[in-house]
Amino acid sequence: MYRSHTCGELNASHINTEVTLAGWVQKSRDKGFMIWVDLRDRYGITQLIFDESRTDKAVFELAKTLGREFVIQVKGKVIERESKNPNMATGDIEILVSELTILNQAITPPFTIEDETDGGEDIRMKYRYLDIRRNPVKNSLLFRHKVAQEVRNYLSNQGFCEVETPYLIKSTPEGARDFVVPSRMNPGQFYALPQSPQTFKQLLMVGGMDKYFQIVKCFRDEDLRADRQPEFTQIDCEMAFVEQEDIINMFEGLTRHLLKELKGIEVAEFPRITYDYAMKTYGNDKPDIRFGMEFGELNAVAQHKDFGVFNAAELVVGIAVPGGASYTRKEIDALIDWVKRPQVGASGMVYCKYEADGSLKSSVDKFYDQEDLKKWAEATGAKQGDIIFVLSGPANKTRTQLSALRMEVATRLGLRKPDEFAPLWVVDFPLLEWDEESERYHAMHHPFTSPKPEDIHLITTEPGKIRANAYDMVLNGNEIGGGSIRIHDKDLQARMFELLGFTKEEAENQFGFLMNAFQYGAPPHGGLAFGLDRLVAILGGQETIRDFIAFPKNNSGRDVMIDAPSTIDNKQLDELFIQLNLQ
Repeated sequence: MYRSHTCGELNASHINTEVTLAGWVQKSRDKGFMIWVDLRDRYGITQLIFDESRTDKAVFELAKTLGREFVIQVKGKVIERESKNPNMATGDIEILVSELTILNQAITPPFTIEDETDGGEDIRMKYRYLDIRRNPVKNSLLFRHKVAQEVRNYLSNQGFCEVETPYLIKSTPEGARDFVVPSRMNPGQFYALPQSPQTFKQLLMVGGMDKYFQIVKCFRDEDLRADRQPEFTQIDCEMAFVEQEDIINMFEGLTRHLLKELKGIEVAEFPRITYDYAMKTYGNDKPDIRFGMEFGELNAVAQHKDFGVFNAAELVVGIAVPGGASYTRKEIDALIDWVKRPQVGASGMVYCKYEADGSLKSSVDKFYDQEDLKKWAEATGAKQGDIIFVLSGPANKTRTQLSALRMEVATRLGLRKPDEFAPLWVVDFPLLEWDEESERYHAMHHPFTSPKPEDIHLITTEPGKIRANAYDMVLNGNEIGGGSIRIHDKDLQARMFELLGFTKEEAENQFGFLMNAFQYGAPPHGGLAFGLDRLVAILGGQETIRDFIAFPKNNSGRDVMIDAPSTIDNKQLDELFIQLNLQ
């Protein structure tokens, strides 16, 4: 064996024990007559000591040649460390080395393998295998493993069966573009990589599996926004003979279990809010409720004065920022510039300080008196010492802009605490959304989402008012899971396809296999899928998912480590009957 112990387990109880260790050289300190080496493996760091007076001369000379990241094996005796390090698990001991073997030399790494590294993100992604040696990345991957393990344990104990579904499937129009794979044995035909196992998990319910789960890779060929990946991992789940309440209770239980086991946090029942309430109160359907700053609509108290900007707006809405009355003009101007950035798109911002003495001073005092501004404070819940930020314009656009401002201000104020967790459910989503460009309805979730039973009668008269039997779980301002009760009736599914603009031939061509399965007795069923990458990052106290993925891709969808995607030679293209058109 290359080692008898790891570099993280030895302590004072092992003193005078002969041990064998193996790992990487973290650093070496040569004092002439004494050499100290920090030896690192996945489990920790152990200090080695080479003493000119006690170590074999050949071993001592060999130790002088050690460089960073050399892979070595040592044998020696555990001794008490003179200068103990309370910050290390092995800080009470060191190894007096008697034998040293260099297993592999290493060139100087392109960045330091330290918790606080000098390597930028691009270089660390190119040399990801080196980045993984650093504690922050290593510990993130170990934490991901622990989350996945707890998920499997919980669901298995609840009677779920883990079933694998295919990666090579049929291309179906479910939202984002599919990644496609040419079939050599079927010239001119293509597989698609699944955006989710949606239809397969429904077929498993038809097959009587009753409770299914899978921790599965999914793929979407879409333009990547910040912190997205073209391939991502879902905790995919489905249950038969259930209603919405059954699904919510089951997966609220899973989330509560994860928070307790991984973070030691007990959470009571999760709040539930409707989609309409979320949009009106927070400006988005995944609100962060760790802090206040709820929207206050000001149309009734800010319009019909002489301020034309507000009078012309569909919506005037504001938030009260706690303690914001102390903001300097420079700080306020910086936030005005922030909302005017193209990414947010506001044309400007009005503010009103609620001073400690009870007076109110706004940037539009010319148009509003103290009584007017007090109504602003009432509508936004502002208290003395706060500042009110107000945006106006088209309703949906303005709510989105104020939502972005709310999150930015909360971040600057330190209100988005990574060790605080505030989960909730958002329910009663619209089933459909109207697309002006194509002049037809699109499914807000997917075509298999069931309408609320009490809204089915609206299909022929007011389809835009139908609510979906759908639900999202939100944690700290991130959607971490979403799902729905599915349509299990063939006729209702056919009506849904018709409503979405599919002809009978298109529906049959794309989803005939599912419709045929429904003829053989499909049970009522529904499910939910968690985004594992995002869930792990948030539980790990972060919102960036890359460090929780072993080999992530950049914002262009490239793996810069292996240089993928890449071209293939003409012989392979000929075998696949593919001719490129790059014009």
